[in-house]
Amino acid sequence: PRFNADGVHDIHRMIRKVIDKYPARMAIGEIWVRDDAAFARYIRPDELHLGFNFRLLEADFDAGSIRAAIDHSLMAVRDSPAPATWTISNHDSVRPVTRYGGDTIGLARARALALVQLALPGPVYLYNGDELGLPNVELPDWALQDPVWRRSGHTERGRDGCRVPLPWQGDVAPYGFSASPGTWLPMPANWRDRTVETQLEDPASTLSLYRRALELRKDHNAFSGAELEWYGAPPGCLAFRRKGGGLVCGLNTSGSPVSLPLGQVLLASGPLPPSGDVLPPDTAVWLV
Repeated sequence: PRFNADGVHDIHRMIRKVIDKYPARMAIGEIWVRDDAAFARYIRPDELHLGFNFRLLEADFDAGSIRAAIDHSLMAVRDSPAPATWTISNHDSVRPVTRYGGDTIGLARARALALVQLALPGPVYLYNGDELGLPNVELPDWALQDPVWRRSGHTERGRDGCRVPLPWQGDVAPYGFSASPGTWLPMPANWRDRTVETQLEDPASTLSLYRRALELRKDHNAFSGAELEWYGAPPGCLAFRRKGGGLVCGLNTSGSPVSLPLGQVLLASGPLPPSGDVLPPDTAVWLV
């Protein structure tokens, strides 16, 4: 098999013996298995330090699917020294904005899932461009670089749509990414509002949301504690509390507003109504 071959564990143990001879080194593996027990084998004390976990990335934008992904991820590491890890995106997957519906609704959902993953205990992996709210790009055939395109006889377009360079500044491509007008994958003409430069000046931008969320995650004592406590929530919603620090995270994946959990709002992924007691659809919130 391409993935989860038994012999790979001996290789991991060999690698771990070498790494353990050097301070401040670690090994992480992309573990493409969906069985909790099989995942746990990779993060035994003499194998990998961390396992790159795809469950949250593979979950639908649905409270039940997201909760199941979180529960399975925590179950897989419960007897391991390694914590659970989280991501909603990587260089092989359709970007969250596109995956969750595209355009305005996809962006709102991607912002909401960003807060959910950053509320969870354990390392979080952010794929560059998600902090700008970038969607996948529909590229012309002539521009495709992924070997999948050629190997499939031009039947599978591959992963280039999520690998377009980042827009940094300016009004026209390549937006400060390169001094050359051409980049290895062409950049859209309508990304001027998505540049780092533009978003840094906008407190409501996706970049500003990420920066504030990461600041709170690093400095606020509500994010301590490695265990979760699930709260009751309306259909299509979820809410959990970090045991220890007390952070509460709520998510509304339903199509209707719901009552906001009790507490003081630290951060929300989108605008909250003036009443302050309602969580709109496609929105997540942190409270203490």
